[in-house]
Amino acid sequence: MTDASGQMQLRVSVTAVPENGKANQALIKLLAKAAKCPKSSIRIVSGLTDRNKKLRIDGDPDELMVQISQLTGRTDR
Repeated sequence: MTDASGQMQLRVSVTAVPENGKANQALIKLLAKAAKCPKSSIRIVSGLTDRNKKLRIDGDPDELMVQISQLTGRTDR
């Protein structure tokens, strides 16, 4: 989705409760599975206790964009 400032965002929902980092762990696990990469390659760099998070995903950016495009059905960057 696109936010109010025009930035592209990936909207994800998890069922884990936001206690003791459980929801953050569930998010990382979900994204790692979807992107077919190890959980250790995904880190939350900001927003640990916020609904909006910034993530760092190690790996080839082009491959990651292909994976995200397949998940979202979008082909633009």
